[in-house]
Amino acid sequence: MRRFFTDKYIKTTPILNIQRLCDLCVNWRYSIFMLISGRKRKTMIISILIIVGLTLLVFVFLQQPMFGKLPLGDRLERIKRSPNYKNGSFQNVSPTPGLTEGANFFSALREIMFGASKRRKPAGIIPSQKTGLLSLPPGKDMLVWFGHSSYFIQLDGKKILVDPVFSGAASPIKSTTRSFAGSDIYSVDDMPEMDYLFISHDHWDHLDYETIIKLKPKIRKVICAIGVGAHLEFWGYDKNIIIEKDWNEEVILDKGFIVNTTTARHFSGRGLRRNKSIWLSFALRTPTMNIFIGGDSGYDVHFEAIGNKYGPFDLAILECGQYDKSWKYIHMMPEEVVKAALELKAKRLMPVHWAKFALANHAWDDSVVRVTASAKQQNVTLVTPMIGEEVNLKNETKAYHAWWAGVK
Repeated sequence: MRRFFTDKYIKTTPILNIQRLCDLCVNWRYSIFMLISGRKRKTMIISILIIVGLTLLVFVFLQQPMFGKLPLGDRLERIKRSPNYKNGSFQNVSPTPGLTEGANFFSALREIMFGASKRRKPAGIIPSQKTGLLSLPPGKDMLVWFGHSSYFIQLDGKKILVDPVFSGAASPIKSTTRSFAGSDIYSVDDMPEMDYLFISHDHWDHLDYETIIKLKPKIRKVICAIGVGAHLEFWGYDKNIIIEKDWNEEVILDKGFIVNTTTARHFSGRGLRRNKSIWLSFALRTPTMNIFIGGDSGYDVHFEAIGNKYGPFDLAILECGQYDKSWKYIHMMPEEVVKAALELKAKRLMPVHWAKFALANHAWDDSVVRVTASAKQQNVTLVTPMIGEEVNLKNETKAYHAWWAGVK
């Protein structure tokens, strides 16, 4: 190059050298362009391969049995006839966006990453008591809570299990939703044979694959939301013991035991497709009591309608926790829980859906603290046992201490 720009070289062959200089510049530009283009093509190919690889991994991951099955055949045809099924999915009574107005996926993600409470999980161990369920006197009417939305009821000679989760996690990737220390004192081995298993909907924190598989020999009858039976049959449950219902249906379980399937405001889905099965609450009437089993629900007009039609209730078991202003339509804010109990005409309120998993941004005990304060203001009687503590269903005057106050 140096000789190319010397006076001697340019003077001796001026025309030739100008032409060569132009050719050289063009060749450099072409070479640089080809180099950049080659790198771009390589980057593009690598990106495509990564996307294809990740897609394949997700596809393979979703084929695991724990994801269950979507409704097909006669079950799907029955679903299509439901007045609550429109445009290929179940719908809430009121318009229910997954995220509140003004919120979006990125704002919700940012809040989880940077705005979540430092006390989402307790620093200490959740206190508990262990009540033996295998040797209960058959005439004892009682309830035992296992944390979150799982609980056992023995009432009027029948044993009932609701939304059991004993695997220690509430998602297909266990490390993301581990249960709190001290909250896993019960397992399937501690469960007696159950007359009725109630499943409100198919979310992971209510329908746990490992638990359901292990429980199979102990279950006599399942009452679940329509569409959920597809999962259960795929997992080996006898279709003859599965009772699948839509909203506003009645089932006579046994003499004196009647359940009405009632509305909730929520959603469903275990994989990438939502709302292919419905989400329920239950009004359970036994020979001596009337109990509301709430499942998951945001606040709406349905609570008052249920209270007017099926109330008053001796006990309302309602979700309390995993709420956020960004998704207030699908989970109640704490003060709304008390309002719902009043509209249900409940004598007592038992708040669940807390004390086991951190699925929202608030402090782990914030929900029960706020519900307790609101219930006191509105003269609502609370039932707030420790995990495993025996609750006498016929004792309407027992006061429960704030056991969570001793846990950081």
